[in-house]
Amino acid sequence: MASSLFALFALSTWPLNGLCLATHHGSSPAVLSRAISNDSETPAYRNPSLCVDDRVEDLLQRMTLEEKAGQMFHAMLSMGPNGTLDKGSEAARRNSTDFMIGTQFLTHFNLVGDITDARQTAEFYNRVQKRALETRLGIPVTLSSDPRHHFTENIGTGFDAGRFSQWPETLGLAALRDAQLVRKFAEIAREEYLAVGLRAALHPQVDLTTEPRWARIAGTFGEDSNLTAELLVEYIKGFQGEKFGPTSVSTVTKHFPGGGPMENGEDSHFVYGKNETYPGNNFDYHLIPFKAAIAAGARQMMPYYSRPIGTQYEPVGFSFSKGIVTDLLRNELGFEGVVVTDWGLITDTYIAGQYMPARAWGVENLSELERATRILEAGCDQFGGETRPELIVQLVKEGIVSEERLDVSVRKLLREKFILGLFDNPFVDPEAAERIVGNDYFVRLGKEAQRRSYILLTNKNETLPLRNAGPETKFYIEGFNATLLQNRSYTVVNKPEDADYALLRLAAPYEPRPGGFEAGFHAGSLEFSAEERARQAAIYSKVPTIVDMMLDRPAAVPEVAEQSVAVLASFGSSSEAFLDIIFGVAEPEGKLPYDLPRSNAAVEAAMEDVPFDTKDPVFRFGHGLKYAEQCGKDM
Repeated sequence: MASSLFALFALSTWPLNGLCLATHHGSSPAVLSRAISNDSETPAYRNPSLCVDDRVEDLLQRMTLEEKAGQMFHAMLSMGPNGTLDKGSEAARRNSTDFMIGTQFLTHFNLVGDITDARQTAEFYNRVQKRALETRLGIPVTLSSDPRHHFTENIGTGFDAGRFSQWPETLGLAALRDAQLVRKFAEIAREEYLAVGLRAALHPQVDLTTEPRWARIAGTFGEDSNLTAELLVEYIKGFQGEKFGPTSVSTVTKHFPGGGPMENGEDSHFVYGKNETYPGNNFDYHLIPFKAAIAAGARQMMPYYSRPIGTQYEPVGFSFSKGIVTDLLRNELGFEGVVVTDWGLITDTYIAGQYMPARAWGVENLSELERATRILEAGCDQFGGETRPELIVQLVKEGIVSEERLDVSVRKLLREKFILGLFDNPFVDPEAAERIVGNDYFVRLGKEAQRRSYILLTNKNETLPLRNAGPETKFYIEGFNATLLQNRSYTVVNKPEDADYALLRLAAPYEPRPGGFEAGFHAGSLEFSAEERARQAAIYSKVPTIVDMMLDRPAAVPEVAEQSVAVLASFGSSSEAFLDIIFGVAEPEGKLPYDLPRSNAAVEAAMEDVPFDTKDPVFRFGHGLKYAEQCGKDM
């Protein structure tokens, strides 16, 4: 299928920004008519020799109100069986692909689910584009993705790497303090995205980790605003390239104006976490990364769900706030790109079987139409996670919102598609996708980053690395498969007292939450329960124990550092990477991207918006030992 589609729809190789016949938006019909190509049946927007602005204006003038409204929604898209178009499911409250593209005129989608077969995903993407070309105007689809190069598996925040190369979470990249590695990661991720048709990244996430209990920390660069700003610049440049164009992936920087200072550490996906608070009057600290992103050429921004408490701004969700979106982001900070809301601000729904009210915090009592109006008045361009274009049509027909207001946003959204080259060649090569995605070189670099990003927190008596361990050395293990050690000719035993060493791979503490969707968010106390502390203590007392803790958020576990012989911190790594570190095949190079607090009480006493303010942290930002170094810290 792909080869025939390429032959049918591939157009001229003229540059996208060819001779511009109009110097500003809103060109007159007469000017546009002169821009039409020699073939009078070919509309100007299909002519790649014309400048982008002229093509956008030509297309905009041809669009119906309904077609414009469809552009303003960014919906979830699932793949059907064997790469077919999804037929939808009433029980899951989602529409079929055919209905969303053919009837609702949607052309922006967020791909749902792991990618385990690159060829099949590329073929699916081509089918989606073919369906889009069958519509009256043939506006191509822009397919986006949450992060999918790491270890996270949460439908609300990201997907496991699957077929892609697998890297540590961005916290692990921050632990290495290596801006060029961040650029390399982003360039590789861009190649893999492009191969399967992903043209927009719903990241980077540049919120600051000033509230350690927050459930979204794993996707950030940590607690320090300047380090975050330095790394995100390379992240954006890696995905978009030095010049934004047909080989770029558009980035969506989030969550403006910073989602870190959540009240009591709760998350604003949920009713109990709707407030963002600034007891330290530190609002501007959280803007630093966004200023850097704008200077680096960020194409799109996403405000968070939260409503600010104790600031000059109205206490409503950020996407409903004209003061945040228009006055601050656009006018004060100078952002001219697309603003897409976070998912589900208008419509109540179910996610993973759990009822989820619209995240219309501060405006819960407004109708769906009123919520949509507030979002447009705030200055947002696109509604994330919604499929309600009929609301926008109704607003225009009732005279509540002007069609000219829609044109402002649709013009930006169309322009993005033209610059990305989607109108000139929307298809990908499935065979190339199979070669590029997860190739040996990309995979090797990802594995190297996993190992390098490890942080050595303690190493009593220079226990690590275990270079002198042999077949007679006995290990008690938790958190990974015994076969991995046995394959290295080591002995695994079932009881700690029978072992020479214990190797424990532990998840950072959290309090499990109910619900199919909510359960994926690690929230609550940063301490292990009394029962779990006692269980671990029994192991530590019987055998020298080496702990690897996956810190998807800061943990308050001083007892682990006190009672074990060595503690490592990781941010997404394979068990093989862990064993390479333990046995000295590789060495940990990371440094903490945030403080590790001493207790949950210390976190509760600190201020949500202020960095590095918990009392007497166990380890501070930047801590990280090398092999043959002593901890030198009295626990």
